[in-house]
Amino acid sequence: MILNTPCQPLYLCGPTASGKSSHALTLARSLGGEIVNADALQLYRGLEIITAAPTEEERRRAPHHLYGVADPADSLDAARYRKLALPVLEEISSRGKLPIVVGGSGLYLKFLTHQPADLPSGNPDLRTELEKLSLAELNRCLEQVDPIEAARVDQNNPRYVQRALEVSLMTGRPASTQRTSFAKSPGALRGLLLSWDPSLLEERIRRRTSYMLDHGAVEELAALSELGPALSRAIGIPQLQRLLDGQIDRNACEEEIVIATRQYAKRQRTWFRREKWLTSVPGDSSGERIIATAHTLLQGDPTTEPGVS
Repeated sequence: MILNTPCQPLYLCGPTASGKSSHALTLARSLGGEIVNADALQLYRGLEIITAAPTEEERRRAPHHLYGVADPADSLDAARYRKLALPVLEEISSRGKLPIVVGGSGLYLKFLTHQPADLPSGNPDLRTELEKLSLAELNRCLEQVDPIEAARVDQNNPRYVQRALEVSLMTGRPASTQRTSFAKSPGALRGLLLSWDPSLLEERIRRRTSYMLDHGAVEELAALSELGPALSRAIGIPQLQRLLDGQIDRNACEEEIVIATRQYAKRQRTWFRREKWLTSVPGDSSGERIIATAHTLLQGDPTTEPGVS
C-alpha cells in the first residue's frame, strides 16, 4: 500500500520495550511510510545504546526522522518537540508518504495529536534555578505553592514537577487553576497501541537492560562531556553514573534500572489507557496482523472522539 496523496500520520504507541521500533519498520516498509520519532530521549544524540534507538541498519531499511537531533546538554520539552515535528510531518505528507509517529512519551504525543492551550514559555533564569533542585526539593516547593497540583502530578517525573512549579511561579497563580487543556488537532487520529501483559513486558525490560549493559552503555555515557537536566535525571543515567563512580556494581545497577523502567512502563500504560482513540493490539502480534490492523485504521472513518483531556 503506497500512498500518493497527503495524509494524516499513523501513530504507533506503547510502553518502553514493547517493540515499537521493530513494528514501525514493518509498517514503514509495507505502507511506504517514514518513521518519525516521538520518544523524548531518542531525540538526543550520543545515547543510542542507552535509549535503544534504531540501529544504523534499521535506519537504512526505511527513512527515520528526529533521531539524535539534539545535543545532550540541551533540554527539550513537549512544546519544542511539537515545533520540530510538525514541519517534518507536513513535508513527509506532502510527498504522498505516510508519517508513522513512534514513541512512548505520552505528553510529546499529546502535543502532536491535540492543540495545546497557551501557557507561558519557560523563563531561562527561573528554569536554571529550578534545575539545581533535587526531585524531592521540587516536590516540596510545589506542595507549598500548589498542593492540588502536587497531589495530581506524577511526583516521580522531574520534568512534570518542574513545569508545574515553573507555571505557578511565573504567573503568580497555582498551576492547578490553569492546567493545559487540549483541543483536537485538525484531521483524523489513527493509532495503534502495543499492549503486553505486565509480567511479559518486565521480561523484555530485563533482557533489554542486560543487552544495554553488555553492549557499551557505560562507555557511551562516559564519552559524553555534558548532560543537560532532561537527560541527567532520565531512567538509566543516574544508575549508570553511579556504576561509573564505583558506588554500585553491575548487578545492582541492572536491577535498579529494571525497577525504574518497570515503574515508568506502568505509568505509560495508565496514560495510554486514557487515549481512547488508540486501537490496542497485542505487542507480540505478527507483522501481518499489525499491517492488517493499520490498513483497517487507514481505510476507516476518521476518529471523532479522540479522548480530549
